[in-house]
Amino acid sequence: MKVITRFSLLLALIVGVASLQIAQAETRITYRSAKSTSSYYQMGVQIAEAMKAGSNGAIVVTVEEGQGSVSNVVQVPSRGGDYVFTTPPVLVKLAKAGKAMFKDKGNPAYAEIRALFPIPSLTMHFVVSEKSGIESFADMKGKTILLGKGSFGAKEGAKYIDELGLQGAVNFAEVELSNAVPALKNGQIDGFVTAGSYPAPNVVEAAASMPVRLISLGDAERSQSKSVGKRKQLIIPAGTYEGQDADVSTTTLEVVAYATTKMSDETAYQLTRTYWEMKAKMGESNPWWNGVDKTYLKAIIGPIHPGAEKYYREAGFL
Repeated sequence: MKVITRFSLLLALIVGVASLQIAQAETRITYRSAKSTSSYYQMGVQIAEAMKAGSNGAIVVTVEEGQGSVSNVVQVPSRGGDYVFTTPPVLVKLAKAGKAMFKDKGNPAYAEIRALFPIPSLTMHFVVSEKSGIESFADMKGKTILLGKGSFGAKEGAKYIDELGLQGAVNFAEVELSNAVPALKNGQIDGFVTAGSYPAPNVVEAAASMPVRLISLGDAERSQSKSVGKRKQLIIPAGTYEGQDADVSTTTLEVVAYATTKMSDETAYQLTRTYWEMKAKMGESNPWWNGVDKTYLKAIIGPIHPGAEKYYREAGFL
């Protein structure tokens, strides 16, 4: 019995040491993105899978549901070196300056935020049913449009509509964005506004189930609306969605994955390298990755993490 007991203890010790070595070999990351129903949460899941595959299991990413880009930034002071989060660069700038939604809520930790890599941009989509007869923003007068609640797309869409001379002239449906497609099919709404990378899943679904139209934000809208004019222009190519036979002009806001100086240079390097090496593979099944290239680095405001910068210099991006 003593021999068996000693053997069992020895075996347990060996297993314990091996488990500890495996745990030490893994780099564990928490990736905080958006709500679980959003395309950005799906991207987080794809990144997690790509990191695991691209690193042969050395990088383990846990995707955490976020409540929005501002919330992701607010989490920074309470998080450690394993924290990666997504947000538009402008919010990082505002947080560091203690302005806008960060007024009187400044924190020295915000100065330690460092960029890793860009992900697909937030692209505005104004989607209407063909039977609504809407062909321009002016045609939305008296129509029912779903904005959703609390999202970037809802806030941005409301500003555009107001500034394009439709303040008080459009009926806004009090329905969650997740119900936009069935509401459009049932005729409860005439259109909906969504912001996400393109092709956007809910727009793909809508276009596949009924005739729809995407409303352009062209030069006329850019000159009339301050909010439209200050955003970067993006063209959604013809054929992106079923029935879309012409290019659609819209606005876009870049989004970046960030960490802080608490993250080691080696970890930041491995994350960034694996992301770019696996991006083409991700794009094979999810086309929204294909629009991201090294030019997106120009959108980064503030310093890049030294580990990520090392990769960019090796790759000739900088």
